[in-house]
Amino acid sequence: MALKSTIYKANLSIADIDHGYYADHALTLARHPSETDERMMIRLLALALNAHELQDTCGGDGTLAFGAGLSDPDDPDLWLKDFTGQTRLWVEVGQPEDKPLTKACQKADAVRLYCFSHSADVWWKGIEGKLTRLDKLQVWRVPTEASQELARMAERSMQLQATVQDGAVTLSGDTGSVHIELTRWR
Repeated sequence: MALKSTIYKANLSIADIDHGYYADHALTLARHPSETDERMMIRLLALALNAHELQDTCGGDGTLAFGAGLSDPDDPDLWLKDFTGQTRLWVEVGQPEDKPLTKACQKADAVRLYCFSHSADVWWKGIEGKLTRLDKLQVWRVPTEASQELARMAERSMQLQATVQDGAVTLSGDTGSVHIELTRWR
């Protein structure tokens, strides 16, 4: 018998000072049985960092949603589509191979990848050369300590606030807060 996804609910208030975006998002996250709390929270972080694209890219007329992620390798972890159905932003989390990233760059206007965990540096050294032609791709590194702190914030029902300022984000909730300064690798 196959295991089912675990459902998490998050009310996320975003104050993106860098982009002038302020909104509340009621979110449902389906956590695949093989997904860790750390990875799920990085998906949530990616949404907080990219929510401003609803305004900036789609003029408020678009949909920002979690994709099937681990359940379907051809689906992003997070995507932004405009009112015509065009995929404007494709977001991946983790350390994927180069081929899925190449396909994503063919399907979307922009692709962002958020890497985390202690093995991300080794992964990047091995794949960096294969990604040189992908002009649409941005690669961001979430510090390992910060991603582990995020994992400790995971609860089945979460009330979270994300403040984005000067390129960094602070995610706060009932269990504490985490300040994250990402590094852009590409």
